[in-house]
Amino acid sequence: MKRFYLITNEAKDPAGAFTNKITAFIKKHGGEAVCVKNERQAIAETGETGVDCALVLGGDGTLLRAAGNMMDSDIPLLGINLGTLGYLAEVESTCAEEAVEKLLKDEFVREERMMLSGRVTTGEKERYALNDIVISRCGSLQILNVRIYVNGQFLNDYCADGVIVATPTGSTGYNLSAGGPIVEPSARLLLLTPICPHTLNTRSIVFSPEDEITVEIPWGKDGHEQVVEANFDGSNTITLKTGDRILIRRSDRTTGIVRLRTESFLSVLHKKMSEA
Repeated sequence: MKRFYLITNEAKDPAGAFTNKITAFIKKHGGEAVCVKNERQAIAETGETGVDCALVLGGDGTLLRAAGNMMDSDIPLLGINLGTLGYLAEVESTCAEEAVEKLLKDEFVREERMMLSGRVTTGEKERYALNDIVISRCGSLQILNVRIYVNGQFLNDYCADGVIVATPTGSTGYNLSAGGPIVEPSARLLLLTPICPHTLNTRSIVFSPEDEITVEIPWGKDGHEQVVEANFDGSNTITLKTGDRILIRRSDRTTGIVRLRTESFLSVLHKKMSEA
């Protein structure tokens, strides 16, 4: 690798000191660095030819945003964590220069992480998520009723604060906070986890990557219309109401993630859990 995009969360590096440090290090060691504020615009203007990797300086949210913006490119991402607890970010800030040196020497592995696609059946355009698609209430703090179908077959009605459909990469995100299982990120499967369910026997369910999950918004309590949100990776939101259905499945697209570590996923997980 020689040519890099640098994508910085300016709230976590407000003066740009860390970004400038990494830029100088890359150039000193014979590489090229282009600081990017708008990923889509940068790719449109310069193209992706010759860009080997995007270094994402921030936290998990910054990397998820970059993944969405660069979805149509073939540029892999490496997360450098400037936050506190990051499961997606491969490298801590104190080891950034060492990581860049490995990239310049081509000492890395590229993983292709599965993504989700979601489309409202009334014709809304298809949207994508690397981590998860969350169906949750909006407005007043009322319980949400949702109806779940898998491959067209009715599964269950949930009375909860919402439901999460997550990828293995997203298993350590909202899914984890809601009590869902942790999954090795290179796996291929779908996770369905209710958020604060109002029953005692509701659990997460693991599905095959070939399965299709449909979430229907029925009438609410006392026949009231429900208005809810479908949130893609925490930022891209659409509004749903009673009668709407959203079809969620494994996307044909993937996100390239650069791996530098030789330690196992379990070792990384142990370290992160000890820091929490």
